[in-house]
Amino acid sequence: MQNHLLSFGHGYSAQALGRVLHPLGWQVSGTTRNPDKAKQMRAEGVEPLLWENADAIHAALRSATHVLASAGPDAQGDPVLRIFGEEIAKRAGQFKWVGYLSTTGVYGDHQGQWVDESTPLTPATKRGRARIAAEAKWQDIPDLGLHIFRLAGIYGPGRGPFSKVKNGTARRIIKKNQVFSRIHVEDIAQILHASINRPRFGAVYNVCDDCPAPPQDVIAHAAELLGAPIPPAIDFEKADLSPMARSFYAESKKVKNDLIKSELGVALCYPDYRQGLAALLKL
Repeated sequence: MQNHLLSFGHGYSAQALGRVLHPLGWQVSGTTRNPDKAKQMRAEGVEPLLWENADAIHAALRSATHVLASAGPDAQGDPVLRIFGEEIAKRAGQFKWVGYLSTTGVYGDHQGQWVDESTPLTPATKRGRARIAAEAKWQDIPDLGLHIFRLAGIYGPGRGPFSKVKNGTARRIIKKNQVFSRIHVEDIAQILHASINRPRFGAVYNVCDDCPAPPQDVIAHAAELLGAPIPPAIDFEKADLSPMARSFYAESKKVKNDLIKSELGVALCYPDYRQGLAALLKL
């Protein structure tokens, strides 16, 4: 029987996984709200399913062997479970693997200290609390082969600090003890693939690299790689930030990734942002 991944919210990370699975003979279907994006998905060998076409998505669920959910919660909660939760629960035993992409934001603020998968969930933001609620909804489905992946800040081709440095909009915001973890999208794909090959129902994994770092250091390194001037430092309290941008600075932590290595055997392609940015510069 051919493996069939149904990807709910076939975005940046899910597309990277699709590029790994398609050459291995997998059928990959993905939902999207954008008809233009559907054309791009088809070109990559992915069957596009428009979100409005619930019948087509239900049909894909009937034949899916694996499910990936990367659509974030909205004001009403998890959009996938709201519409398709009953069908997913009914077919729970059908799926060899189910993945839910969450965020390290569920851990909240730890003032720059280390967290791992056993750390209590104490989010400081509304987004983090919504993610915890969504995780719990997925975990509440009986007999579902669920794996939760808590992703750090994602970067990769087309997404990273280079464009801001090039167009002069990059800023080095300085806040004492502020540290972020991050992950290259290719490493997200290989971690998901490793989990598919070694499923452990109920597993929770942090998905991040080995090198949490202050955001201003990443911006400075990107500028150095480009041979551009290092953007000036701006004190966080004086910075003109949107509410969304400011909320990211409400939490500071370093995220441990030991479990993806010890349990899934993952060797990161880009264990720190220096290697990741150097590779992006060559594209």
